[in-house]
Amino acid sequence: MPVGDEEPGYGIGAVARMLGVPAPTLRTWNLRYGIGPSRRSPGGHRRYDDTDLRRLTEMNRLIHAGMPPADAARQALRLGPRARDEAERAMPPVPDSGGAPVPGQSLMPAAMIARAAAALDGATVSRGLEAALRAHGVVWAWEHVALPVFAAICRRQEETGAGVEIEHLFTDRLMTALVTFASRAPRPVHPRPVLLACAEDEQHSLPAHALAAALSGLGAQTRVLGARTPYPALADAMRRLGPAAVFVWSQRRVTGDPAPLAALPRLRPASRIVVGGPGWWDALPRGVVRVTAFHEAITAVMTSVR
Repeated sequence: MPVGDEEPGYGIGAVARMLGVPAPTLRTWNLRYGIGPSRRSPGGHRRYDDTDLRRLTEMNRLIHAGMPPADAARQALRLGPRARDEAERAMPPVPDSGGAPVPGQSLMPAAMIARAAAALDGATVSRGLEAALRAHGVVWAWEHVALPVFAAICRRQEETGAGVEIEHLFTDRLMTALVTFASRAPRPVHPRPVLLACAEDEQHSLPAHALAAALSGLGAQTRVLGARTPYPALADAMRRLGPAAVFVWSQRRVTGDPAPLAALPRLRPASRIVVGGPGWWDALPRGVVRVTAFHEAITAVMTSVR
């Protein structure tokens, strides 16, 4: 789903960000199991197409479900190609479990939202995001709208060297839509809140806000501390609020040192520590749960507040 007429395909960096799988792992999967990029750019660079993405997403899901990587790859490779314009077809309406649709709002394709972002048309981007959130909820809007648009923006940046302003506008509109959606959540079902923060010096906070919105919709109290949360500040917040769970996001490897997690306070009743994002190193402290997909993060947190 290109923003304009750029050549289809995704670079390895964009795919790693979308799937939360480190680029070296993607290269290993390609070398060992033959599940990798199937296109080449005019300059000879390998590119992932939509079918490659579907296969990698399925392989990642199967591995985290407990299947050996070789078996997961064989099963994922059975997925055939799918029309590239699928993301550009209108999104089918479904019953709204979170309230009546806003008059005049209708669902628009992800491609249309991407074009609006490329034109810096913030109002249209906001309308499209709000309609998708109200009709389908956070997880669906994240996977079927936000990630495809970000993929198109990343591809544009890689191929043209431009488009940072598009990414900033879309991020701002998406953040606003998520916060607004979370503010309309039903009454919390558990007295203890969930704390969400970014690792110290980590500036990418959007995934934490997306998770907070999804959890709020399920009846969890959430407190988002935002980007670059110092670990001492997170520890103070834990002592004050006594959260049922704490989620910490790391996007970049430079922010993914797990050692400070071991110094977080041990509360009674205990707070479950969950981490997500491709930045985290191995050897997490004992008891820390690592998740690699949106639905896994929701499940890991909600088991503490039900």
